[in-house]
Amino acid sequence: MDKPAATIGSEALLPNPALKPFEVLVGKWKTVGSHGLLPGVTLHGNVSFEWIENGAYLFMRSEIIDDSRFPSGIAIFGSDDVQKRFFMLYFDQRGVSRMFEVSIENKTIKWRRDQPGFSQRTANILSSDGKTIISKGELSKDGTNWEKDLELTYTRSQ
Repeated sequence: MDKPAATIGSEALLPNPALKPFEVLVGKWKTVGSHGLLPGVTLHGNVSFEWIENGAYLFMRSEIIDDSRFPSGIAIFGSDDVQKRFFMLYFDQRGVSRMFEVSIENKTIKWRRDQPGFSQRTANILSSDGKTIISKGELSKDGTNWEKDLELTYTRSQ
């Protein structure tokens, strides 16, 4: 007899211990920031992080609420226990799908994507009280020269 779809693999629904350092992100955040291509424009948005599949993965949702030029996106964070590496799979409303390498050290979470013609990197620095994140993004079209991309300040709202 076939098992109901919801119970297939249910034994694997447990916290991934490698992702424990990311628990500081879990919750809802308001964002305020800017983009290098839009000087003088202030952007407002929301970001949320939550555990999915009982903590096997971390799920992120993001939106800039006052400027339609910025897509809403989602991402899943996971790990490779043998390589001791983290990854983020990103997807947004434009149909853009990207994979980023992720690292966490001290209170800084970085994600980076190296792709000829359009590389991106972001450093997210958490405050000591866990209520604020300063996020600085950069992009490169040649892999050598970097310019300002999306920069945000996250403030914990829940």
